[in-house]
Amino acid sequence: MTDAPGTLLHVRLTIEGRVQGVGFRWFTVRAAREVGARGWVRNLRDGRVEARVAAPADVLDELLGRLRRGPASARVDRIDVEPVEEDAAFEGFTQR
Repeated sequence: MTDAPGTLLHVRLTIEGRVQGVGFRWFTVRAAREVGARGWVRNLRDGRVEARVAAPADVLDELLGRLRRGPASARVDRIDVEPVEEDAAFEGFTQR
């Protein structure tokens, strides 16, 4: 990501692979809190996981690296990153 340092990016992540029933949402919450990202994560009905994240570019990059590895029992095949308009002031990082 190439934005000015400290610029808060707002993105929607969709994660595909073996990401439901393997602790992926819990892993995402923990990773996001550790790196300092804000937002939320939830399962989608189609088997993917969706997250909305607000973070500076360097924090987002660190989070994406962790999510690509995922928990031991997960398999991440793909992460789509879509910029979105700021629509909420997130406090912390939660699981929905």
